[in-house]
Amino acid sequence: MFQLEHINLVVSDIEESLNFYRAAMPHWSIRGGGDSEWYGKPRYWLHFGDDYQYIALTDNGIDENRELTGHQVGLAHFAFVTNNLDAVIERLTQAGYPIHKNGLADRYRKNIYFLDPAGFEVEFVEYLSDIPSERNRYND
Repeated sequence: MFQLEHINLVVSDIEESLNFYRAAMPHWSIRGGGDSEWYGKPRYWLHFGDDYQYIALTDNGIDENRELTGHQVGLAHFAFVTNNLDAVIERLTQAGYPIHKNGLADRYRKNIYFLDPAGFEVEFVEYLSDIPSERNRYND
């Protein structure tokens, strides 16, 4: 079995990013962090998550994230599964983060996309079925 443990995002402002992820996942917390150096440049890093998975955030990022409507190589988006998509949407919009784009209509799942402060597209998915063939449909 494989399970994604963490993603590592380089951002320009960790506090801005934390505000977004705290609003989305209020049950997560900072697991640890510290100062380090990356190829001669000082940086601060932290891990935000639970006992099983987390987001590693590192500061001192420069430049803009890739153009999401373009075709550059890079991360397109990543997704989190939730059991209450409406609550995630409510928390994020109340915190000032507008919906970036709606997901496709499907009778077995709901999804929505937000942009985090660093410009990463984050998808949130709520599955409406426990049957894998319904959750993982590609045609219909």
